[in-house]
Amino acid sequence: MANKKRDNWGSRLGIIMAVAGSAVGLGNFLRFPAKAASNGGGAFMIPYFISLLLLGIPLMWIEWTLGRYGGGFEHGTAPGIFHSIWQKNRFIKYFGVIGIFGPLVIFIYYTYIESWTLAYSFFALFGKYTKLADQASMQAFLRGFQGLENNRYFNGLGAAYIFFLVTFILNFVVIYHGIKGGIERFCKWAMPLLFVFGLLLFIRVLTLGAPDPARPDWNILNGFGFLWNPDFSALRSAKVWLEAAGQIFFTLSVGIGVILTYASYLSKGDDVALSGLTAASTNELAEVILGASIIIPAAFVFFGPVEIQTIARSGVFNLGFVTMPLVLNKLPLAQFLGFIWFFLLFLAGITSSVSLAQPAVAFLEDEFDISRKKAVFIFGAATFLLCQAAVFFLKHGVVDELDFWGGTFFLVVFATIETILFAWVFGIQKAWDEIHKGADMRIPGIYKFIIKYITPLFLFAILGMWFKQEWLPIIFMKGVSPADRVYILATRLGLAGIFLVLAVLVKIAWRKKRLIMENIR
Repeated sequence: MANKKRDNWGSRLGIIMAVAGSAVGLGNFLRFPAKAASNGGGAFMIPYFISLLLLGIPLMWIEWTLGRYGGGFEHGTAPGIFHSIWQKNRFIKYFGVIGIFGPLVIFIYYTYIESWTLAYSFFALFGKYTKLADQASMQAFLRGFQGLENNRYFNGLGAAYIFFLVTFILNFVVIYHGIKGGIERFCKWAMPLLFVFGLLLFIRVLTLGAPDPARPDWNILNGFGFLWNPDFSALRSAKVWLEAAGQIFFTLSVGIGVILTYASYLSKGDDVALSGLTAASTNELAEVILGASIIIPAAFVFFGPVEIQTIARSGVFNLGFVTMPLVLNKLPLAQFLGFIWFFLLFLAGITSSVSLAQPAVAFLEDEFDISRKKAVFIFGAATFLLCQAAVFFLKHGVVDELDFWGGTFFLVVFATIETILFAWVFGIQKAWDEIHKGADMRIPGIYKFIIKYITPLFLFAILGMWFKQEWLPIIFMKGVSPADRVYILATRLGLAGIFLVLAVLVKIAWRKKRLIMENIR
């Protein structure tokens, strides 16, 4: 193989913005407020912050360190990085396939959902939905756009598919230009703009008065109270703890494989301790301060304490695409505010989706020694075909199925594997020394104990609870309508096929390397 030079980051700010961009996504502004409001309000934040300290931050340091370490061996994805850690184990690289499989599966459906935010940005700007004034009509607008029904707003998937194509192309324009020239450059202007838009909406929500004089208690302070006042009885529910831990995975992009790949483009002397913590803190600022301060408090002001509970449990799509547009329609400059809301979501989405593409592209570049242009073309062609299932079979539960396996279950499995490798196979002392190479801060010593014992136990507990509570109903498709079961089964077979193809590619790549080494000898 030719010894071509790997891409690299142009600056520390660049990688921090890129990793933060990967983490700051639709979940910060849609998923987090819904989970918090429907799981005990302020009490949810107790398991949330415990999960952040014992799970999120340790995994973040693990992935930054493993990625930088593997990058020193010219590996930018989990199969190669895992092999670098445990070279005597011939099978460990196949466990690393999850670190390519997960991001690929998420990309298949995430890009389509992301395209909805771009479409709604234009719909808001041109006043396409501004005259809709109730939940039913706004839901009909969304369902028509998604192709779930034909109605007076949309007839078929034409509009949705056009915006999907535009979004897909925009993703690949960024990816095509590489780490420094594409992802870093894009994130360095997209992330500040996202925060500006978020701050504008945050200020507007803070200045909301009580719109109905007959209901003075429907005010912004009580709106924040609904979200943040704790219901401590909720802490007795295992579901709340699992939801909080799941949100940490989702929001920090840990357990996916993206951070491993991004960190692999660092040099050996680059700091990972402070940079990783800074990226995680940027994400938490977006989620806890901005994400929690926009939808739920604003909806409380206009819909009151009774309906807001239904709204909080209505799902992230209804929150973002039904409730928030209705709220903004009631305000002056509704079209402008609607645009910045949806364009904020689009920026959050695309900074995440370009990161999801990078592990597969890096795998083709590093392990098959092909050019980035060719790797991007192969990935683009494959994912474009795979995305069609999410676009055309949304109503049959395909997106939910993809999200469970790619965006939930395998995240925890992958995080467990990499934690055991890091703390027990690599060795905690060696791992601790590796974290601090070139570090601009000293990590508190307690985290040595947490990473070795607490984090893996936490992960095993989450897996155990899932197997106990969720496994059999999911496997036997409990609650899935008979008409949708064939689509779910086909999706599972497709996912198994994707995983098998990736495993075969890993086998081929390592066989080629072994033959090259034998020829050299």
